Amino acid sequence: MTTQTTIHKKDFHRVGELIWELPKTFRADMRVPVRIYADDELIEDALGDKSVEQAVNAATLPGLVRYVIVMPDVHQGYGFPIGGVAATDIRDGVISPGSIGYDINCGVRLLGTHMMRDEIAPYLADLATSLYKNCPSGVGVEGHVPLSKAELDKVLVEGAHWALERGYARPEDLQHTEEFGRMPGADPARATPKAKERGKDQVGTLGAGNHFIEVDEVVEVYDEAAAERMGLRQGQICVQIHCGSRGFGHQICTDYLERFERVIHKYGIRLPDKELMCAPFDSPEGQDYFRAMACAANFAFANRQVLLYHIRRSFEETFKGKIGRTEQGVPVWDVFQVYDIAHNMGKVEEHRVNGELVRVCVHRKGATRAFGPGAPGLPDDYKDMGQPVLIPGSMGTASFVLLGTAGSMEQSFGSTCHGAGRVMSRSRAKREVRGDVLKQELQARGIQVRAGSMPGLAEEAPVAYKDVDRVVDVVHRAGIAKKVVKLAPIAVVKG
Repeated sequence: MTTQTTIHKKDFHRVGELIWELPKTFRADMRVPVRIYADDELIEDALGDKSVEQAVNAATLPGLVRYVIVMPDVHQGYGFPIGGVAATDIRDGVISPGSIGYDINCGVRLLGTHMMRDEIAPYLADLATSLYKNCPSGVGVEGHVPLSKAELDKVLVEGAHWALERGYARPEDLQHTEEFGRMPGADPARATPKAKERGKDQVGTLGAGNHFIEVDEVVEVYDEAAAERMGLRQGQICVQIHCGSRGFGHQICTDYLERFERVIHKYGIRLPDKELMCAPFDSPEGQDYFRAMACAANFAFANRQVLLYHIRRSFEETFKGKIGRTEQGVPVWDVFQVYDIAHNMGKVEEHRVNGELVRVCVHRKGATRAFGPGAPGLPDDYKDMGQPVLIPGSMGTASFVLLGTAGSMEQSFGSTCHGAGRVMSRSRAKREVRGDVLKQELQARGIQVRAGSMPGLAEEAPVAYKDVDRVVDVVHRAGIAKKVVKLAPIAVVKG
């Protein structure tokens, strides 16, 4: 049964200008404190729904270390808040599917070109139409890559490496992908037939909800050296992909929540909210979920990789024969990958706890990995500067490229925010915003919109989200990421 807790701003201790702590004495069953990164306005936003209450409930999970962390873009989720981070000691802690999310390895891929805004302007409408045609979007939509059972199993094990073998990727794409495009430990035998059935036709599809492909312009550069290293400069055209593991990942989460609910009693675990259902990390059930989750992560890496292939195809269709300029012998419309990073994932990592390096399972749900300089797992060309962090804003507002920092490693298990964060439910947004009117408003601002559903468009109206500039300013000032560039949309493709 869910525990109801009334939480007020006065219940927090302010342990830093932008860090608010709810001590573990706040409620008798809390094992660790809850820490929120926010300014005075964003802490009020966080208290406007049940997200902080959910973080308090999450603080009761067995095996937690240090504290549950809440990012400034937090909003209410399923059991665990979206914008939350929690680390459990793998020796005696749990793994919690709801604390990772239904859309396993939902993430963002940033792509660059060598084109500038004025070059693309005459062809922008054609590009938006080509992207919409080539990148299937919408609820339950099927892609261009139907898979046999054996081929799907290869995707689940190999991730983006499967795409490389099939001609959908370049080697350098994988170098600039988290886990280099393949999460280890995946075992297709741990994914249910129902999950596989849902996923077999969905590789290379965008989906619906807040997923999108967006063409952007670099409108501000904060760190010239880091931006140059990533191939980014003022006025440049970039593309973002935001999507995840589609129906496959959703079904994995559903299946294991049900399985954990059947067995949790044998481990003597009591929870204030059944949506936090969990199992010991080293139990048979916990390990089965972890291996199935890795399958979903690899599905998502392959999914975004195939979408990149279709984006490259769209740029070639639109610009070949029209823009002949090259840079170093490469057409300026050629698309290169800057980075790909997840914001719904469970990862086994080493972090310092009470002065000791401890192997923990870091649950990030609506939170982005933000490893600092020299951290393991970063590509050689980024290793000394830290990991690129991709923060998409709401449709019609800015997005940001950040870098992970030493501060994020010290404070937040190498994590930071993941976007703007909702302040309005989807149902309320659909009641208050007309999709066709929103489309007209965006297009009047020079933003091309291609969307299959006007109600779906209304759900993602900018008014439904927090101010992404404010969210990013908090993590930048708190030292858990630093600003590199700001992007502004010029075309949006949605389901």
